[in-house]
Amino acid sequence: MDDARPDPSKLLITVAPTGAETSKADCPQLPTTLEELVETARRCQAAGAAMVHVHIRDERHEPTLDLGRLTATVEALHEQTDLVVQLSTGGSVHDPLDRRLKVLDAQPDSCSLTMGTTNFGDDVFSNPWPFITELYQLSQEREVVPEFELFDLGHVAALNRLLDKFGLPYGGRVHVDLVMGVPGGMPGTADALVAAVAGLPAEVTSWSATGIGRSTLPVALASLSKGGHLRVGMEDVLTLAKGVPVEHNEQLVSRVVELGRIVQRTPMTPAEAAELLQVKRR
Repeated sequence: MDDARPDPSKLLITVAPTGAETSKADCPQLPTTLEELVETARRCQAAGAAMVHVHIRDERHEPTLDLGRLTATVEALHEQTDLVVQLSTGGSVHDPLDRRLKVLDAQPDSCSLTMGTTNFGDDVFSNPWPFITELYQLSQEREVVPEFELFDLGHVAALNRLLDKFGLPYGGRVHVDLVMGVPGGMPGTADALVAAVAGLPAEVTSWSATGIGRSTLPVALASLSKGGHLRVGMEDVLTLAKGVPVEHNEQLVSRVVELGRIVQRTPMTPAEAAELLQVKRR
């Protein structure tokens, strides 16, 4: 087997604990302080997560891209967990592009890199091509492994274009996350997932899927059936079932660990995830 290809019996679980959309007032259990985020990360690692996708908040629990806070968050997560630390370069839909480029100054292991503009509910998540290419080249220069976020089939085509023009990312591996079920993006269905996976570039060495809201379980099951990995967390869903709120991100991680067990896949350790993605040892 090509050593760039993952062990099919292993399951990479990424936890996205906070996001930028849900308010603390509406969801008090959302981890928004550094202490809450670290506690969440530690429990999710123990439950089976290997990577954490991070959005941060300020002292008012509002989304922020403050570099000092980002750097302190990366350092704290590295000190107190073994997780691969991935910072969101998307921020909130209202963050300016120049601020989003500065995220890499915090020296994460990985960063998200969204491959196109998409409607995001009533808002627009802007990712114009010049921004995408600048962020990608910056990730290569800073030796940060990107996770390509694909919200629609057009983003799959854009990834092909990017790799053709600028080559492989730092580390030589290409990891993709299909973000499904966002109002304005591709639906969270098995059919959409199959279509997206069929169009992925040959250079892709691993991929995961994220189901937003009520599509969480259908997307998880479809991804597992196709050999993909999973991202879960309170960024993406706030209920375990209708009328049953998530109390802690650990519950969402534990649920997909059990789904993985049913299909005979074992959660990757953070060290195995780091090897899969070829992140830089910092």
